[in-house]
Amino acid sequence: MRKVLLVLVILLAGGVVVADRLGVKIAQDEIAKQVAAQYNLPRKPGVSIHGVPFLTQAIGGEYDQIDVSIGDWTQQNITVSDLKIELTGLKAPLSEVISGNSSNMAARTATASAIIPYDVIKKRAPKGVKGISPEGKDLKLQGTYAFLGFNTDVTMVVSVKATPEGIAITPQSVQTAASSIPVSVLQQRLTFTVPVRNLPIGSRISKVEVTPNGLRVAATADNVKFNDLPKA
Repeated sequence: MRKVLLVLVILLAGGVVVADRLGVKIAQDEIAKQVAAQYNLPRKPGVSIHGVPFLTQAIGGEYDQIDVSIGDWTQQNITVSDLKIELTGLKAPLSEVISGNSSNMAARTATASAIIPYDVIKKRAPKGVKGISPEGKDLKLQGTYAFLGFNTDVTMVVSVKATPEGIAITPQSVQTAASSIPVSVLQQRLTFTVPVRNLPIGSRISKVEVTPNGLRVAATADNVKFNDLPKA
């Protein structure tokens, strides 16, 4: 009799685990559909719901953490890559997730991050900039600059900073073969901005980090309601 009860318990537990994992896949797929529709994406993003068991979260209507991987994203004619959104404390009744109704869905915090590739930054740089590479927490720009009708090679170390207008690129030090060119002139003329103001969560960029592949930008917002997010 004990063996029979043990087998039943194992079968029931197995059924709960299967149902839990199946529920995760269904919810992830539905959230992916809603995000794709919200931003008019050509394909569904990757969605990962954290926390075990899932069914407990689903029944309670609140999820610990949900990660959304979108990939490429274009805004203001600037295409960023590796766009990711992390939602924590997402309140979403299971019935509304399944039905596709996002009116009552809200996250305690939402963090979006993406990489602006260096070739994108180069297109926004002043004429003559030929190369951009990491230099510690700053960037190194190399190119040529026309001064009094002559071209001279220029190497600059520039700082990066998040501003309301986008990512400000400001020369900190300048090396040039033409010593007659005032550094202040170069700093003034070679300062530029990459106009990436908002990521999908609708919050201004607040953090910029130099990486081997480009500038990783991030923004965090609190009490994010899905219905308030900017449409594509």
